[in-house]
Amino acid sequence: MNIYQMGAIEARFADIVWQSEPISSAVLCKTAEKEFGWKKSTTYTVLKRLCEKGIFKNENGCVSSLISKEEFYSHQSERFVSENFGGSLPAFIAAFTAKNNLTREQIAELREMIDKFEEE
Repeated sequence: MNIYQMGAIEARFADIVWQSEPISSAVLCKTAEKEFGWKKSTTYTVLKRLCEKGIFKNENGCVSSLISKEEFYSHQSERFVSENFGGSLPAFIAAFTAKNNLTREQIAELREMIDKFEEE
């Protein structure tokens, strides 16, 4: 399995692709120039890096994703919990809720998720 990672600026760039895909590389360059002040070469460098990471593909000047935004952040979440909490979701939730009280709506949503997984 690929280990998907992005820096903050790459994530902002990726959001442009995910929101606009499929997007022509020419339009992507213009958007990156407007949003980040990048030259065309910078856009292609960042795009190439994200393609090499297996997140996007650039075929015939058309850029699209190989994984969705949701899949990417799911991988990031799994990696974070694994590296920082020994893979224990309860340990993560305990750490998170130590300073952040859950709302009634969040608790209900978590219960609903647990119930759904128990049914499966």
